[in-house]
Amino acid sequence: MPRIFSGIQPTGELHIGNWLGAVRNLVALQDRYQSLICIVDLHAVTGAFYEAALHARRTREMAVGLLASGIDPARAILFVQSHVPAHSELMWLLNAVTPVGELERMTQYKDKSRELESIPAGLLNYPILMTADILLYRADLVPVGDDQVQHLELARETVRRWNAAYGGGETLLPEPQPLLTEAKRILGLDGESKMSKSRGNTIGVLDSPEEIWQKLRPAKTDPARVTKKDPGTPEICNIFDLHRHFSPPETVDLVAVNCRGARWGCLDCKRVLADNMAATLAPIRERAAGLDADPSIVDSVLAEGAAKASALAAGTLTLVHDRMGFLAASSPRPLTRS
Repeated sequence: MPRIFSGIQPTGELHIGNWLGAVRNLVALQDRYQSLICIVDLHAVTGAFYEAALHARRTREMAVGLLASGIDPARAILFVQSHVPAHSELMWLLNAVTPVGELERMTQYKDKSRELESIPAGLLNYPILMTADILLYRADLVPVGDDQVQHLELARETVRRWNAAYGGGETLLPEPQPLLTEAKRILGLDGESKMSKSRGNTIGVLDSPEEIWQKLRPAKTDPARVTKKDPGTPEICNIFDLHRHFSPPETVDLVAVNCRGARWGCLDCKRVLADNMAATLAPIRERAAGLDADPSIVDSVLAEGAAKASALAAGTLTLVHDRMGFLAASSPRPLTRS
């Protein structure tokens, strides 16, 4: 099978933006590809959502959410990035072939650095760690959305530079190819920006039916509908877009007709969505409750995943060390008594 690598940041419990935008796709891909799914806790320390006191808990919560959503340890390798130290080491070695100018032109770096008075080096070097994540496992494909294509192209350019410098005319490290996902950009409940925990505009995959309803009630809808009597335009309504993901086709059609004809108010539309969303997510909530009841299951999955990932990573790191001219470590000789 071709091999894919995918990383997801440990922001805690999955929200529906994560689930619709990435996780459902990963669950489907694990039947067709040898899948490595990494909770990238090293990447997370450069983000605005990072809090040291909550980092371990959020990492575990993400693991629970992924497993409950259908990531199967029998078909995919699920592990935590920091549990495989080779990620950090390969990143350092790739610094040797990555120009600073290439890093500074990354759109995400420019956008995020504008908001900071003091820019951490980790924000600049973030794409190098992402490159190391992929190359460590010699992944053939990387599932990405539009916002990550630029980073993947940098990874491909880094591979070319490393092969040119140390490959001796051979292509020792493969250039990863993008596997563009079909998932759309999921708009948050504010109706203005991408769904993100840092913006407080999300619904959690594990939220109870009541929590889902309480979050949906104040969510923004079609701005043209000031009163219930005003006809709406479903195509520009964020709530209608969510119906397409969670409601049956016949319900989606009914919502559109009742919105355009001003037969339903926005609360009516949200109530139907809340019920369908709760029903869709119920199996995930049930599986997550079982995992929370026995933490040893998650610990075991992550430990086994790290062991499998480390075995794959060791081969790549040995190759890189050898080609870059490092002295191989020797086994220590046993001490003898005089």
